Amino acid sequence: MNSSNSQHFLWLPLSQRLTFTLTLLVLGLGYLFAMLHVFSSHAGRDGDPGLSVTDLIIAYSGSPGDTRLEAALKGPMQNMLSGEERNTIIAWVRSETGEAGYRSEVEPIIEARCLTCHEGSNPHIPTLASYQDVAKLVERDTGMDIFTLVRVSHIHLFGLTFIFFLTSLIFSHAFLRPLWFKCVVIAVPFVGIILDVASWYLTKVHPAFAWVVMGSGALMALSFAIQWAVSIWQMWFYRLPRDLVEAQGALPIVGQPATIRA
Repeated sequence: MNSSNSQHFLWLPLSQRLTFTLTLLVLGLGYLFAMLHVFSSHAGRDGDPGLSVTDLIIAYSGSPGDTRLEAALKGPMQNMLSGEERNTIIAWVRSETGEAGYRSEVEPIIEARCLTCHEGSNPHIPTLASYQDVAKLVERDTGMDIFTLVRVSHIHLFGLTFIFFLTSLIFSHAFLRPLWFKCVVIAVPFVGIILDVASWYLTKVHPAFAWVVMGSGALMALSFAIQWAVSIWQMWFYRLPRDLVEAQGALPIVGQPATIRA
């Protein structure tokens, strides 16, 4: 067997290829929903549709012109309220009516639309159960706090490492030339994970690092797409090069397709 390549998919038992395929299908669906979550969490923070570097800067280092409450209403919470309700709350934030204005204009909206999730039972999301709780959010937005970043970091590091370990392990059975390109496709997402998490903290220091957040995320997604597509294609539809068959030393096992191309 050629020492530069793992045993190709077509020499693996059907049950193992089926396991690999179903794993990739579920991971692909999960990755899609993860991208949708990232988009919905960060897009539109700058007031424009779509996800931009400015949105990431606001998410991690804050918006100098907004309070924490305004940033949330323009970002992850924008679809939870109507435009009129958002404008009412933002107008109160920028007014000087204080608790009197809160009681008459804002409190009814929060009680009707927000307290289902923000009543105080979840320590990871802000509490909006009283005027004093809301007043704490009417401060300058400084982005994600360090404790939130640490909590999300360990989830991100463990979760994405596990995902790319599985996809890379499956992808290692693919036949891809040149070999260095295959190694790059495997290595890039692991480097991207480290750069992604590190750049969250660095963006709080200098906004330019938001470009690293955007770039590392794009590289991870590209690598995932290549590994996913190549693995699925070669498991079920690939025509083997003759030199690969000769390098492996035998035709695929009984029950596997033995299509060979010159």
